[in-house]
Amino acid sequence: MSRDRLLTMIEVAVMTGLAIVLSNVKFGALWAMGGSISLIMVPIFIIAFRRGWKMGVITGLLVGLLNLIIGGYVVHPVQLVLDYPLAYLVLGLASVFMLKKGSVPSPLAIVFGLLFATTLRFFSHFASGVIWFGEYAPDGISVGLYSFYYNISYLIPEMLLTLAVLLLLSKKYPQFFLAKHQKKISDAA
Repeated sequence: MSRDRLLTMIEVAVMTGLAIVLSNVKFGALWAMGGSISLIMVPIFIIAFRRGWKMGVITGLLVGLLNLIIGGYVVHPVQLVLDYPLAYLVLGLASVFMLKKGSVPSPLAIVFGLLFATTLRFFSHFASGVIWFGEYAPDGISVGLYSFYYNISYLIPEMLLTLAVLLLLSKKYPQFFLAKHQKKISDAA
């Protein structure tokens, strides 16, 4: 196994673990049917921007599965897929807005990547909410509207918090997004 591949696997494992830890640091109120504002998306986006969409998707998948194992709420197998693995693996697609692979993402790439990936996550949770959690909609409110407001109420603040952290990291520590510096270490050896 090449050194770079091993390093990538270690980074994915570390960022997956960090995402789970950060998911337990919650900001604001907790929602009754799941959903919270945390920094869980930050490590997934870092790997996606650092290593590309494939590693981002793998990291998101692992985060979703671990979230499920640690404290998932399941009413149906399809809901399980929509709310856990799928909702997090799509976050890895944020890096499709990178203009140059192996570089620090521009603020624009970060903004568009987060908007795109968080929108995909929203659609996954929204579909789950409409199909399986519609019974919790208050009288007089349509199931679709209830699912929309419920999911958007925590995903927008979480996306904005994640965006702030990623923009700060890209400005203050741009090397954090670069994976190529490891090759220089191995070339010196």
